[in-house]
Amino acid sequence: MSVNLSRTAQTRKTVIKTEHGVVASQHRLAAQAGADVLAAGGDVVDAAIATSFAIGVLEPWMSGPTGGGALMLWRADTGKAQALNYGMRAPKGLNPKDYPLSGEGVAGDLFPWEKVVDDRNVQGATAVAVPGLVDGMGQMHERFGKMPWADLVAPAIGFAREGLLVDWYAALIIASATRALATDPDAAAMFLEDGQWPTISGWTALAEKRLDQRRMADSLEQIARGGARELYDGDLGAALVADIQAKGGCLSQEDLNAYSAQFSDPLSFDYRDARFHVAPGLTAGPTFRDAMATVEQATLGHVPDEQAFAAYVDGLRRAYTERLTNMGDTGETEPNSGCTTHFSVVDRHGNMVAQTQTLLSIFGSRVVSPSTGLLMNNGIMWFDPVPGRPNSLAPGKRCLMNVCPILGESGDTRFAFGASGGRKIVSAMVQMASFVTDFGMDIGETFHHPRIDLSGGKTIVADETLPTEVLSALQAKLPVHTTKRSPFPYAFACPAGVMRKGAINSGCTEIMSPWGDAVAETQVA
Repeated sequence: MSVNLSRTAQTRKTVIKTEHGVVASQHRLAAQAGADVLAAGGDVVDAAIATSFAIGVLEPWMSGPTGGGALMLWRADTGKAQALNYGMRAPKGLNPKDYPLSGEGVAGDLFPWEKVVDDRNVQGATAVAVPGLVDGMGQMHERFGKMPWADLVAPAIGFAREGLLVDWYAALIIASATRALATDPDAAAMFLEDGQWPTISGWTALAEKRLDQRRMADSLEQIARGGARELYDGDLGAALVADIQAKGGCLSQEDLNAYSAQFSDPLSFDYRDARFHVAPGLTAGPTFRDAMATVEQATLGHVPDEQAFAAYVDGLRRAYTERLTNMGDTGETEPNSGCTTHFSVVDRHGNMVAQTQTLLSIFGSRVVSPSTGLLMNNGIMWFDPVPGRPNSLAPGKRCLMNVCPILGESGDTRFAFGASGGRKIVSAMVQMASFVTDFGMDIGETFHHPRIDLSGGKTIVADETLPTEVLSALQAKLPVHTTKRSPFPYAFACPAGVMRKGAINSGCTEIMSPWGDAVAETQVA
């Protein structure tokens, strides 16, 4: 990626094109780990598992073994899509009365719920939900994996033993959450230096700062040896529970024992001459479908002009009205950088995975389990703390997620897209899916095209490089705030995707992501 800071600058990401497999991830090293698995003869599922564990080490504030999410899988041999939901659950011992409203207005994290006393649903051990990612990866491996489980966890173990290099971007992310991290001694020990953000590596050739992730490496080794259920039924899970309960949380061994990710048929639907497959249930898949249904009714031209963007606004507004009314999500958005991570994989046979995983907030609950070295999620924040609503807090309840991994097919083109960015994700997926299916864009054009964000609020956030006539058409519908695409904070979602056209695979990531990249399989076993 090259960046010119003049007013006429353009930021471009390299687009990989190859007959072999491709992994597109928010961190190049994680993508490389997945590509190496493909090169060793692994299936797309093997590559996804390796990438999943690796990205949890390399972007520990976004996802990891204590997180959750959902994915879409395409099997080229059967021509069938499958969904896997490994979302988090509220612990069975959770008592909604332990999360009283403070009466101080709106909380200040990803969702503008009414503020809870001491932010107990946002930060600390009381915000921790039952994790699902590791069980999801275990079930994927049991059903489809070709390579040994331990071999797929091994790259993540290596990264954790080495420790994440604190470059300028890692230091910036840590600095953005320093005060919150400082409230937990174990989180402070892992991420901070004397209560402050860490020294940045690279100021001189000899300066190098890495996070101490050795305890996390030990835990990953336990998962590699004992299998995915080690986190749920083994000593690792018992240690995790003891740590969280010692810090005041209600996560129990029973919660871990009872957890099971769920395979299901996807939510599949036609759109003009294309077809989409998304995750059903308590995800953003139904919202994506509803938005696309409205866009389908619009008459579009040959390029994404003012008519197209007006249709995106109409589709997103109607879809979010349905989501807010019947699924219990919140009605307004707050300015935030988003969180979560997404990666997509295609192998040389045309199998695909679009996978989204998250701790929810950046750095999750900002609590580290000292026995395991794992940063914990804050999945309880996904629930509305006000009683009597569709998504209100309740024990044992599944979380309503904003994740939206999608599979699309149009003619001889098939693609697997997804993004991080909380409630910004659906806006990105609607536009990017339309760019491909309505206007025939390839993956490079799709990822570089300017977008808008409308996530249920009353303001459109628009890329300032959109044509004047598009911005005017948007202004006629809602107030418009124009902004640049930047590495931090993200005004828009951060996508990663792969595409297969005929026998050629390609991949790309968000153009402003400093670490994101697509990596091709370099050799075929």
